[in-house]
Amino acid sequence: MNGTKRYLICSDGEVFEGTSFGSLNDAMGELVFTTGMCGYNETLTDPSYAGQIVIQTFPLIGNYGIIPEDFEGKSLLKGYVVRDFCDTPSNFRSVMTLDAYLKEQGIPGICGVDTRALTKRIRTSGVVNAMITSAIPDSLAELKAFRVTGAVEEATCQKIIKLSAKAPERFHVVLMDFGAKRNIAEELRGRGCAVSVVPASADAETIRRMKPDGIMLSNGPGDPADNIGAIKTIAALLGEVPMFGICLGHQLTAIAAGGTTYKMKYGHRGANQPVRDLNTGRTFITTQNHGYAVDPDSLCGKGVIRYVNANDGTCEGIDYPDDGCFTVQFHPEACAGPKDTEFLFDRFIRMMEEQ
Repeated sequence: MNGTKRYLICSDGEVFEGTSFGSLNDAMGELVFTTGMCGYNETLTDPSYAGQIVIQTFPLIGNYGIIPEDFEGKSLLKGYVVRDFCDTPSNFRSVMTLDAYLKEQGIPGICGVDTRALTKRIRTSGVVNAMITSAIPDSLAELKAFRVTGAVEEATCQKIIKLSAKAPERFHVVLMDFGAKRNIAEELRGRGCAVSVVPASADAETIRRMKPDGIMLSNGPGDPADNIGAIKTIAALLGEVPMFGICLGHQLTAIAAGGTTYKMKYGHRGANQPVRDLNTGRTFITTQNHGYAVDPDSLCGKGVIRYVNANDGTCEGIDYPDDGCFTVQFHPEACAGPKDTEFLFDRFIRMMEEQ
């Protein structure tokens, strides 16, 4: 732990004073909060946080250390904010402290901050830009102008990665990587799918030449509308083979089908989001990490809304029955988080069987 004074400065000028841990470099990003009580290893390595400074609402973070086996992908967040962090973890799987990991990744942390007040502020006023710094700047113009850009390009793989099935191979799935969490591929591999992970820039013809039995569209960071090439690719492939989209993949599919998305006030991030299935009336507890949502009215006649958020009514899932496609805003692979909706991977498998 560094123990030096640090500041978290919001773009409207509000200042929170705390103590440094992790890297000592300054950083700016979009300030968001996540409500997970555990799973900080997965949060730190979820590429969907690219360009963001993450607040953990649970007050004590770091008590089970850093466990590489639980990593989901690249650490692309800009900064980390906690109330208290534990520098003496107790877990037989831990290989280093949270402080050491953040130093290794070049991510600045700030602790001793009133994360409850900070979270209430975001819930009231909405997401803001913020910076972690050792000195209060004379001007906040650069901070106010900050925007998360190029996030998918940063998060995606750079070349095709082939993963073998972990059960008797039945299908070949192409996973379009917009910042995919590792456990999406693991869920498919465990169900007898060989998985070819392709960069977000892959075009429709490249994917067709791979002769997939199905296409998986991953989660990822940033504004979905920025990904013009990926939207074009999805639109070209929609209806050719079974398709399953998660999070950003859900949003990109909606745009490809003619719909629109919008930025939410503060988004959904955590492992306790209730989602209602409109077909059955059943409610599931889900893991989520997104700041944008699909406008359901924009998809009139092009998709059928299947899932909605039980808290705020936002769109959580869409079926495209004419195109053999379905998408969800939440994470059925749920690492960390509840496994209530793992059955959606089985639904995808059944679609490929029928195909």
